Amino acid sequence: MAETAAIQRESGPASPVATSPAIALAHLWRDYGERTALRDVTLELPGGQTLAVLGPNGAGKTTLLRVLATLLRPTAGEVSVLGCALPREAWKARGRIGYLGHEPLCYRDLTCAENLRFQARLHGLGREAPERIAELLDLVRMSRWGGELVRNLSAGMVQRLAVCRAVLHDPELLLLDEPRSHLDPEAAALVEPLIGPAPGRTRVVVTHEIEAGLAEGDHVLALRGGGAVAYHGAASGLSAGDARAIYGGAP
Repeated sequence: MAETAAIQRESGPASPVATSPAIALAHLWRDYGERTALRDVTLELPGGQTLAVLGPNGAGKTTLLRVLATLLRPTAGEVSVLGCALPREAWKARGRIGYLGHEPLCYRDLTCAENLRFQARLHGLGREAPERIAELLDLVRMSRWGGELVRNLSAGMVQRLAVCRAVLHDPELLLLDEPRSHLDPEAAALVEPLIGPAPGRTRVVVTHEIEAGLAEGDHVLALRGGGAVAYHGAASGLSAGDARAIYGGAP
């Protein structure tokens, strides 16, 4: 307990912040009835950088991603995504966000190609849509499965399709919840260029893989159970051992 308390006191200073951060949170709270999922989260993430979100089950990681994706309203506090104040200006931000959640959000009774064509229409993609869809399916080696119903696919194949869905419209911001789940090493390597770090790509990545999260994140947000912030700052300011202590700490 003393060790985790020390981690919170000694959180390193945040990295320099861009003039217009891609994400800005000020005293964000999110409650589900009497249960608090996020409590007093304040941070800024510059555009083109990656925020790794760590913490045990029940710490509010997925809730945070859903708030940023405009799928949940905050209970209190201020949220700005890509310069849009949420929830008031959610309509301005949605088309600029790619969201890959726990659920793949692919319709089981549609084919892979039909799912992507539907997504393309939602984002107003026109004549370029067929070429973009074919390109993505080829990149994740799903071209031969384009006419297959999603319900007939393995979990790993559905995850690859979900990646294609999330990046189809070339979003400015990627929100990724355990994006490599269900993927074997070969499949993970296939999707990496689509969802991994890249110049100009802003990402928020929820992961249970502590070392991987610290390695690919420019910034880290570590949450305790109940959505309390244990650490926020540069990835270099949190060791894997300290992150594991947060996982085992009390809310």
